[in-house]
Amino acid sequence: MIRLNQIKKGDYFIANNEGDEKIGEVVNLDYFNKQVCIDEGVQNFWYDFNRLSAIPISDSVLENLKFTKIFNEDGTVKYSKGAFRMLILSPGNFSRIKLWYRDEQRQIMDTISVHQLQNHFYEMTKMRLNQEVF
Repeated sequence: MIRLNQIKKGDYFIANNEGDEKIGEVVNLDYFNKQVCIDEGVQNFWYDFNRLSAIPISDSVLENLKFTKIFNEDGTVKYSKGAFRMLILSPGNFSRIKLWYRDEQRQIMDTISVHQLQNHFYEMTKMRLNQEVF
């Protein structure tokens, strides 16, 4: 279950409209009515926040977010975007993640979703994690 206080503008979610699921970006929030406005690429729609699903982190999702992947000799995999780095223990295993940006490091000991990674990225870099290249 996604908590409303975890949802930030710029986060990506799967929005469910009576069985029709679309991936979109949060462009506005209405905390009073517990609704989230999602840009689905063509048009913006308002959803109750409980109609949102988290997007699991995967190699293809990180590729879409313009991360560069490097296989290390010890079997670990490092993803990078600018000066931000993410290390996983083995390919496809996102259950334990090490994040670092400059001198700040974080150890994530559980599987997280894309919006949670976006929130960590923003807290560490003060930039939004999206599909732009920088």
